[in-house]
Amino acid sequence: MAPSPPTPTAPKTIADFFARPAKRLRSGAPAPAGASLCSSSSLSPEQRRRADTNLALARARRNLRLAESRAKASGGAAKLEELLVEETWVEALDGELRKPYALELCRFVTHERLHGPLPVYPPQHLVFHALNTTPFDRVKAVIIGQDPYHGPGQAMGLSFSVPDGIKKPSSLGNIFKELEKDLGCTVPSHGNLERWAVQGVLMLNTVLTVREHQANSHAKKGWEEFTDAVIKTISQKKSGLVFLLWGNSAQSKTRLIDGTKHHILKSAHPSGLSANRGFFGCRFVSSLLNKLSSILFPRERLIFTPRSTNKQIK
Repeated sequence: MAPSPPTPTAPKTIADFFARPAKRLRSGAPAPAGASLCSSSSLSPEQRRRADTNLALARARRNLRLAESRAKASGGAAKLEELLVEETWVEALDGELRKPYALELCRFVTHERLHGPLPVYPPQHLVFHALNTTPFDRVKAVIIGQDPYHGPGQAMGLSFSVPDGIKKPSSLGNIFKELEKDLGCTVPSHGNLERWAVQGVLMLNTVLTVREHQANSHAKKGWEEFTDAVIKTISQKKSGLVFLLWGNSAQSKTRLIDGTKHHILKSAHPSGLSANRGFFGCRFVSSLLNKLSSILFPRERLIFTPRSTNKQIK
């Protein structure tokens, strides 16, 4: 009788190349501490990736609801330390938001929101959205931006990202164009990068608030000292991360990063004014994945997963 044809296997995704096989437990051996559905040997790599991402999204949304409830309870005058709700960052930064400069920054931002001539972006509960969405213990890569988008409805607390339904700014559009050229990914209809954040990409602006239509209006008020502390904390307490520094402002943060422990990838800024000066063609995603593949993601899969024969940006 002729042998049965081999069962076709699903095409590998980019994520699969980073998945290391799970260790087999000896018969009767106890499950490792912290074992969960995500690490079950009965799940495929794709199922584990989805389960892990869904758990991270649920945690991020819990943090978002908590920050929003605190902002509402304060009537728009919540202290900054009350809006940072992700426990791993509260522990890692160890009272940073109670330092004198941070208290003065809090007074400035509160006055701007309550008495300033223009609206302040992002909304209060989204000021620390990058940290509340990407826990300290999940950070694998860092993309550093400048200050938030200053148009109505654009800023959501993640550098370069905009909420669903908001037109993609030119910088984000150029990021997607480079992704398409680099990996053949189809460009999504939205500009919400929240799924990148929950999978370990910290999208941190160096200034976290701004007045409507006034770029850099909250620069040099204390935010830079805080976000420098975030970058230094990551550099000191973690290893093997990749920092993507686009443009001169982001590249000035090189001094805060231990290059013997981390990988630093530099290029021009993706804005319409400078993308043609070195951002296009930098292949930042391929470079990111190549740097991380042998160091990170032992059980988690990251960022871009093809569906059928087309790669999708997720």
